[in-house]
Amino acid sequence: MSKDTNAPSRRQFLTSAAALGAGAVAASAARAAGPDPLITEVQPWASGFGDGVDVTPYGLPIRFEGDVIRRNVEWLTADTISSINFTPIHALDGTITPTGCAFERHHSGAIELAKDDYRLMINGLVDQPLVFTYEDLERFPREQHVYFCECAANTGMEWAGAQLNGAQFTHGMIHNMEYTGVPLRTLLAEAGLDAAGELKDKWVYVEGADASSNGRSIPMEKAMDDVLVAFKANGEALRKEHGYPVRLVVPGWEGNMWVKWLRRIEVTNAAVESREETSKYTDTLADGTSRKWTWVMDAKSVVTSPSPQSPIKHGPGPLVITGMAWSGHGKVTRVDVSKDGGMTWETARIAQDGANKALVRFYLDTTWDGEDWLLQSRAIDDTGYVQPTKAQLREVRGENSIYHNNCIQTWHVKANGEAENVEVS
Repeated sequence: MSKDTNAPSRRQFLTSAAALGAGAVAASAARAAGPDPLITEVQPWASGFGDGVDVTPYGLPIRFEGDVIRRNVEWLTADTISSINFTPIHALDGTITPTGCAFERHHSGAIELAKDDYRLMINGLVDQPLVFTYEDLERFPREQHVYFCECAANTGMEWAGAQLNGAQFTHGMIHNMEYTGVPLRTLLAEAGLDAAGELKDKWVYVEGADASSNGRSIPMEKAMDDVLVAFKANGEALRKEHGYPVRLVVPGWEGNMWVKWLRRIEVTNAAVESREETSKYTDTLADGTSRKWTWVMDAKSVVTSPSPQSPIKHGPGPLVITGMAWSGHGKVTRVDVSKDGGMTWETARIAQDGANKALVRFYLDTTWDGEDWLLQSRAIDDTGYVQPTKAQLREVRGENSIYHNNCIQTWHVKANGEAENVEVS
């Protein structure tokens, strides 16, 4: 085939395509038709029968995706019984976290508790203490909501500098799932708690059925707002590691309060101030004092690709930068992306209008010329809150903290397409 000397060069095409939009840029990434044997020759998968329906009674990922799994960090805790499995966020897209990939955090191991053996007690300052079976809970009007659940220690290792080289490990203590359950206020009303009464100074203390119990105090205002007693996630029963058969969902608040294997809810006049809300899950400041009652997970974002576990594998040309953002205060309304370490910013495209206290997916359709980038993202929510830099957080809180690090993350994208976790001043 003769070459058309009037045809635009690739660079000219990319320049004009940028003005036409993402579709034109993506089209330029297609290969020209040629003698590719994967197209011209009959392949094994087209030469016989595949598996029958009886082979996969419960669908699992294909073996080619076998690397998309949760991972733990061996040295993070003394034992895996009290540890974390991180979501492979670098390999996912969209917003809903597949249940089998959703991070898990345990304090004394994931227990097996059958539905028939399940009981939930509501006691304390109520007119009528009650005990519910699993079947009892299913009889109440239920709701479905998509929420993110983030461990307060997510990104916690990054306070003192760039530590873990991968988005899965720096930001993977998070999932975003559709939960089905009964509003907690419905069950409290059943026990005689009057929503119209004086509840200002009341609390609920919730605990799980596992050995650690993981007891946490929740102010009544939150309990009567959007807290859910959930028994389904992503349309199916909760997984064992996510609190089967029943867990608490506390939208926008730190994951430690999302008590799994929920067994008791006590209405009290004051916070119990248990281990998990005093010596743990508080923020130690530079002067040694600790910030108390840090419940809400502030606006945060991270670029998931390109990133250390998701390098650029092609040469210069069209590239989609993608990541996720979330806010415990409400909805993420904008995400900005910087390629130069925060000196300049471009507004990314949000795939769908963000739901309340749920993840949003963002994209920046761009071109990579093979140059080094210092890649960052910055979330802004509907309260006007802007995700801070690490330096801004340290100015207020020092470096003694473990929890509630919502700083802007930086990946150094190198000329070979690989990326590394770095820190910029």
